Amino acid sequence: MAKNLIVILSDEHQASALSTLDHPFVKTPHLDKLAARGTIFTNAYTPSPICVPARAAFATGRYAHQTAHWDNAMPYIGTPTGWGHQLQDAGIAVDSIGKLHYRDSTDPVGFDNIHIPMMVKDGVGMVWASLRHEEERLYGQVRMLGDEIGPGESSYTRYDRAVTDRTIKWLADNKGREDGFCLYVGLVAPHFPLIAPDEFYDLYRNVDFPDAKLHPKDGHKRHPWIEKQNAMMSSEDKFQDEDERRRAFIAYYGLVSWLDHNVGQIIKAIDDNGFGNDTTIIYSSDHGDNVGARGLWGKSNCYEESAKIPMIMAGPDIPQGKCETAVSLLDVSATIPSFFGITPDSAMVGTSLPDLLASDQNQNRVIFSEYHAVGAVNGAFMIRYGDYKLIHYEGFEPELFNLSHDPEELVNLAFHEDYKDVLADLYDKLAAICDTAAVNQQAHDDQRALVDSFGGLAATRELGAKGATPPPDLESA
Repeated sequence: MAKNLIVILSDEHQASALSTLDHPFVKTPHLDKLAARGTIFTNAYTPSPICVPARAAFATGRYAHQTAHWDNAMPYIGTPTGWGHQLQDAGIAVDSIGKLHYRDSTDPVGFDNIHIPMMVKDGVGMVWASLRHEEERLYGQVRMLGDEIGPGESSYTRYDRAVTDRTIKWLADNKGREDGFCLYVGLVAPHFPLIAPDEFYDLYRNVDFPDAKLHPKDGHKRHPWIEKQNAMMSSEDKFQDEDERRRAFIAYYGLVSWLDHNVGQIIKAIDDNGFGNDTTIIYSSDHGDNVGARGLWGKSNCYEESAKIPMIMAGPDIPQGKCETAVSLLDVSATIPSFFGITPDSAMVGTSLPDLLASDQNQNRVIFSEYHAVGAVNGAFMIRYGDYKLIHYEGFEPELFNLSHDPEELVNLAFHEDYKDVLADLYDKLAAICDTAAVNQQAHDDQRALVDSFGGLAATRELGAKGATPPPDLESA
């Protein structure tokens, strides 16, 4: 029986980018081996397809609208409390290494020790992105994907190397300990900047990448909400030429394999230090990445590329195989206290993954995600239930997809007469979770109050990272 739990969370890993899921060219041998030892959840979703809200939701086990962490300028400070606090209250050792994307390491966020954390810039975050009204927001300040695209090293690859090394050292330092522990590890790849170490970039130099689906250059008309959201940054329009665009694909998948390499190093250290037989490992990501689909890059929408995430759980008591039950990162939140015999806080909305695996009543779980951040003129809300997925855009027409027949989300069924009952049922399920109009208004009001607290529009435009959050200074860490 396992007594230790290690949770590894990456950043921006598209759910399909695993070779164990028969991806046509991606190479993830270490994650494949981990999946072969346990369960891979093939229908897992983020609670919000952007970093800070997703991570605050994960920390607390609650939906983003329940925590009111709406965007990347509203980092987690330890309230409401979450699974880390539950472990501390029960006397379970709990440490973190790597990316958290909270406010500050001195905040009581539920860890006994916090090692080399990546937090929001200056404890403030991207306040300029809280400007969501079209007439006020900033357009294309920088290229979000980074100034350079291609092979080499970036501050992010150096940071991931440091996080991996610190994790290996932590495991060696704790070799032989008898009390159970929880260790959280936050890796940043494959998040942009799209610069991959040469060895991993080279894996994809000669790949014949398929054309990105539903690209506007091929005549696809994007949903109006998507068009407005993308217009704020529009990464696709900022490629210098087609060669640089190709390098972006190569670098993204190179970073996926770089991530896989680091996970492999951590798993090896787990085994080398004698933890393999009594340790359960959970791997997931905070959200996905569009990687060119619909001419979009990054995350920030509720399509499968962005909202769906990889999820693997392996350990002595975990069955081997694939689980098609729809799950959420919030189910991982509930799993962590449950693993140590602690009843999850009643405010947590998830269910522990082992409990889901032990039940045969999970085929029609309701999974919810939402987005209220950079570029969104109004909120987007997602319901996954059975084969169907509803995306409700406040103030815009909805999208409805049958993911069983149309996994690529090519055909919107929202206005098809044969699916009106399905649409109505999903809207009932959405209404049972939240009042979308009220949530949308609250997000706007809170963001306006935040902007005002920093001195208004002019002052806000200069606050926070303009692109990817900078990692900590590793020399002083």
